[in-house]
Parts: sequence; C-alpha cells; structure tokens
Amino acid sequence: MCGGSAVPNNKLHSNSDKGDGSVRYILSGEGAGSIFIINEVTGDIHATESLDRERKAHYVLHAQAFDRNTEKPLEPKSEFIIKVQDINDNAPKFPDGPFVAAVPEMSQVGTSVYQVTASDADDPTYGNSARVVYSILQGQPYFSIDPKTGVIRTALANMDREAREHYAVVIQAKDMAGSVGGLSGSTTINITLTDVNDNPPKFPQKNYQLYVPESAQVGKPVGKIKANDEDLGVNAAIKYSIINSEGAAMFSIATDRDTREGIISLKKPLNYERKKTYTLHIEGVNTHVEPRFSYLGPFKDTATLKITVGDVDEPPVFSMDYYIMDVYENAHIGTEVGAVTARDPDSKNSPVRYFINLSEHGDKYFNIDMDSGVIKTTQSLDREDMPWHNITVMASEVDNPSLLSHVRVTLQVLDVNDNPPEIKTDEEVVVCESSRPGQVIQTIAAVDKDDFANGQRFSFSLLSGIPVNPNFTLKDNEDNTASIIARRRRFSRLVQELYELPIVVWDGGEPALSGTSTLTLQVCPCQWNGRVQTCQDERGLLSSAGLSTGALIAILLCIVILLVIVVLFITLRRSKKEPLIISEEDVRENVVTYDDEGGGEEDTEAFDIIALRNPAAAEELKFRRDVRPEAARQCGGPVRGCHSPLELDQVNVQKFIKQRLVEADMDTGGPPYDSLQTYAYEGQGSPTGSISSLDSPGTHSEQDYNYLDDWGPEFQKLAELYGEDMDVAELDVAVAVTAAT
Repeated sequence: MCGGSAVPNNKLHSNSDKGDGSVRYILSGEGAGSIFIINEVTGDIHATESLDRERKAHYVLHAQAFDRNTEKPLEPKSEFIIKVQDINDNAPKFPDGPFVAAVPEMSQVGTSVYQVTASDADDPTYGNSARVVYSILQGQPYFSIDPKTGVIRTALANMDREAREHYAVVIQAKDMAGSVGGLSGSTTINITLTDVNDNPPKFPQKNYQLYVPESAQVGKPVGKIKANDEDLGVNAAIKYSIINSEGAAMFSIATDRDTREGIISLKKPLNYERKKTYTLHIEGVNTHVEPRFSYLGPFKDTATLKITVGDVDEPPVFSMDYYIMDVYENAHIGTEVGAVTARDPDSKNSPVRYFINLSEHGDKYFNIDMDSGVIKTTQSLDREDMPWHNITVMASEVDNPSLLSHVRVTLQVLDVNDNPPEIKTDEEVVVCESSRPGQVIQTIAAVDKDDFANGQRFSFSLLSGIPVNPNFTLKDNEDNTASIIARRRRFSRLVQELYELPIVVWDGGEPALSGTSTLTLQVCPCQWNGRVQTCQDERGLLSSAGLSTGALIAILLCIVILLVIVVLFITLRRSKKEPLIISEEDVRENVVTYDDEGGGEEDTEAFDIIALRNPAAAEELKFRRDVRPEAARQCGGPVRGCHSPLELDQVNVQKFIKQRLVEADMDTGGPPYDSLQTYAYEGQGSPTGSISSLDSPGTHSEQDYNYLDDWGPEFQKLAELYGEDMDVAELDVAVAVTAAT
C-alpha cells in the first residue's frame, strides 16, 4: 500500500468460496477494525485513513475464512504483512540550527569554516526522496558550500575584520537531488572573522607637547601618550620606550595594560634654572607579531614629545646633604664650631636665613648666626656627659619664609684630659688573717672617664708624705694594674678588723692628672681549700642561711622581748621583802664556794693564782681581790713583756694564807658577810718541773713557730697565736687546750 492513500484492491480469497455467500472472512492483528477493515462476504481489505511510513513502515495482520452456516473455520488462520510504500512527503531539516562559526581574518580562499548536515525523514533506499543537496542562498561572494558534504569555505581572499567582522550565511538543503518538485529546508550560519595582528600601532600625532613644573616629584607620573592599534587583545598590546638618551636619562615610560597608554614618569628632579626643555622620542611596538604578516610593514611607530619645565619658587638648597663638625669639650662659650651654607636655587637668588629647630635638645648648647650660618656654643660642653649632639638647621628665603629646607648637623665633642683616674672598686678588699709577707692581697685597676687616648696608661703609688705603711705595700704592674702586697705576717681580726690604704693613680694624658682613692681592707678568717684559701664574710653567713632582713628583725625583736622579761623577773625577785623573823636554820655566816674555771687567759677579772705559784709575790702584791690588779690594768692584760715587779723568791704558803685571812678580816670594802677562799698548792717538789710560763720571767722566745702552719687546719689557731706577739702565758694555755682537744 502507498503511504497517505486508501487502496481498495487488496483482497483475501479462500478456495472454499463458491461465490454463494456461504463464506465469511474475519481480519485480526495490528490496526484491524480501525485502520484496516475487511468485507466479510468478498474479502476486500480497505484502509480507513492515510498511512505515514515515517510513523509506521508495516503492519502484521491475520485472516481466516469461516462457514457462515456452521461457524466452522474452512481454512487455518494465515498471516500477512502490509508494507507502507514511501513517498516524498518530508522536507530536509537542520535540527541544530542556526549555527555559529568563526574564521581568522585574512584567511586564504578555500579555508574551511564550518560543515552543516541536514536530515530527511523519507526513505533513503527508495527513490530520491532523501537525497539532499546544499546551496548558499545568502553569503556570496564571501563563502561557498560543497553541495554534497555541506562544508562551508571562504570564497574571498584577505577578508579584513577591521572592515567587516560578522557575516550571516543562509544555507539551503533540497531533496530529490535538487530537482524540480523536491522539498527544501534552510538554516543560518553566523560567521565571525577573528582578529590577527595585521595592523601596526600608530600615534595619532607625530608631535606632542607637555608642561611639567620643576617641583614635580621623582617617580610620580607627569603625563601620558597613546598609540592606536585596530587589532584586539594580545594583537594590540604595545610596549612604549624612550629611544633617545636625553629623554631616557630624565624620564621613564610604562604601559597601562587596561588603557594601553604610555605613562610618563620623572626619574630625576627637574631644575628650571639648569634646563628648561626636554625632547623625548617615544616608540610604540607590538609585543605579539605574526611572521606571515611581516610583509604588511614594521609593527611599530614613533612620536616626538617636547617637555617644557615650569619655573617654581623652590626652598633653599644646602651645599651638603648632612654636616659633621667637632669641638673640644670645655671650650669657651661662643666658640665657633662650623658653618652651614644654603642658597636659593631660583634665578632671583633670594637671601637665605638660618635657624636651629627649637623642638630638639641641641638648641640649648648651640646657636647659629641667621645671616652667615656659623654655629657657636652657648654652654660649656662635657664629652663624658654627651659625646655627640645632633641638631637640625633650617633655611628659608627672605622673600618667601614659608619655603623651608632642613639639614642634619652632627657635632662631636672632642676629649680633653679633664677627669682624674679612680680606683675601680667593684669588690671589697679582703685580707686573710693567715696572710704572709709578700703575699698579693688583691690586684686593682683604675678607670678614667676620658677616652682611650687619655685613659689608656695608668701608674700607681702609695700616698707620699706619710709614714711608711707597716702593713701593706703597693706594686705597679705596669699593665694598668697594681697589686696590694702584705708586709707583715698574720693579721688578727680581734686586734684590728679594718685598714685604710690611700692609693694615688696617675693617667697618661696631657696634662697628666692624678686621683687619690682610699681602699678599705677587711680582715677575715679564711678556710683551707687545698692550695686555695677562700675568704669568708661572716656578715654573709645569715644571708647564706636564707634569712631575709625581715626575718632577722623578727628574731632580734624576740630576743629583746625575752631579755626584757628576764630583767623584769630578776627585778621583782630582788624587790621581794625579807621576813622579819629569821628561822633557826638561818646561818648568818654563809659559806661561799667558788667553782669557776674562769674565762681563760683573757679573763682579767678572775682570781690571780700567781701568788699560789710564787708565794713570795704575795708580800708585795697588795690589792683587793674584787678589783682588777693595777699591774694588769697598766699592762692592758696579759701581754708579753709586762711582768710583776716582785722578786720570785721561795715563801712559805701557810704564812701567805694566814696573811690573806688577816687582810680579809681587815678589809672594810668586802661583802657584808664572811667568805671562804680555798687555795690549793701543788708544791715545789716535782722532779720534772712545770711547763707553765707563770714562774718564768717574761722574755721573748727566739724559737720560730712557722712550722705550725704545715700541721693542718686543726693547729691553725695555735699557729696564729704563736705567730702574734702574744704573752707566753697565753701560748701555754693554748697548748694545753690543743692537747686536750
């Protein structure tokens, strides 16, 4: 059957059909009863509507013949297919149109631009219904199209984007191979010519002028220039440069990427009085050049820019960027230090006035002559107080005081020898009790406030005009140090703790100056630590124990409170009244027993036992027992060389004791009660004799006791006692104590 029409000559026929109407035909399958109907008597098949091959190309149907009377099938069911035959009822179409395409400008003829494809729903295997050919309805003579493939190509050489950029090309597709009666469809292709660098940059003018004041700041833009380029994007990028040395020395140019302008900036300060005009040769060059278009000429252009410098009233200019001056310390007030110079750079050469910036400290030491620029001192300068001074000098024109310029002036104060040297006393000088003659106590150094030239060399000596110091001497080491040396053996802290040593120091300046410093030397006991003796400061013991000042004060307060309580207690007990009635057990004659060992050899208040050892001395030694003996008082205690004037003869002890009893009874200054004094006498019959020096006359010993220093720390105290000029009795006692230890 043909698509789009009803065909009545399609017919079914059974061999059992005699033409008498006894056979009935029945149709079933796709479209049966709706699209296709059958005549039950004749078997003719008819289509009730137009068929569209593009919608459905064939139908599958089933047919069967029945006996009308018995309704029994006369033959088995048979299948048949109805094919819809195609006709040219569909025009070509461009389903994706319209289209957009691009091609570079200046392309060669035949350059492919785009390919279009049309579709036709008709059957391509049947006739020419789906055979399509292409043609250009609009777009000639610029483009052409291949009628079979649909490829669009350039048809005109050197198409210029700058002349025309966009093209609308209409393409037609026609079936039936383009013959008459064929169906057609069309679409549009919008073709754009893309840019290539086929145009060099050009300055609109060849000569330009620019006015720049001489006060323009260095590095700041002073003008701009632009070259035009008809191309786009990177093809229009331009680099500007100043190609002549005169202009390049004073100005620079850079490209603004957004505006493609050349920005001119100042490299050096302008000076109208020196040069009033500048000529710049500026070149603009494309940065992206295509070699195939080199025949179009050089892709660059030049222009001339004349810059006129404008005259501006400028502030004064100093002859130097900064000044360094010097002046000796202690110079007289009004001493000239130096001068600064400034001038008016303008052509009128206005007079200049000078003054010091009062906001800085330098104005109190210096002033400046407003006309000459001479700087003078206003105060006496001390290098040790301030070796450098920085001031700012300002200059202004008389005609225009608002225009100021500044310059930094540094003034160095030179040294003179005006400071005497001093002893550097960072640490206290300590003298060990066990020091020996010739031993270096401490090495001292000197300091001088003057500089290196005047304070480098020092010499030392003891103060002249006074007696020779018996304890210490001073040695100049000739290396700016001196050594304090002991002149005697051993020092006793109990005898004298502090010594003062005046030392004179001379410097090497011109003129030489001297200074006297008095050092305080403290005597301390020292500990043995191998060969090195470390001196202890007893005042630091509490500090080393970790007690603060507040803790020490608290401890002292507690001790004072306890002492006050004890004193009050004793006072109350003494003030207590005695009872009037004395008991029978009260004995007026009290026995007082003395069992006191005494305070050692230094206890001068104890009983003198010399009389027991030498009874003969009792006759002449008449003094009270509770009063310090005159002999001891005159000698100042037990000192070697102080002896009793009595003769040491043998006297009977019993007679001496009786005499003492008579003296006690007759003594009216004694206590108001009896006392019992017990004496013991060893006798004189010991074959070995006594080792004590009490019986011996007080003479100096010639024996050298220096070997005791080598016995170790256990005998250090003994060595110190024997090393001093002490009484022999003290040494005997010390021997006894040491032996007991």
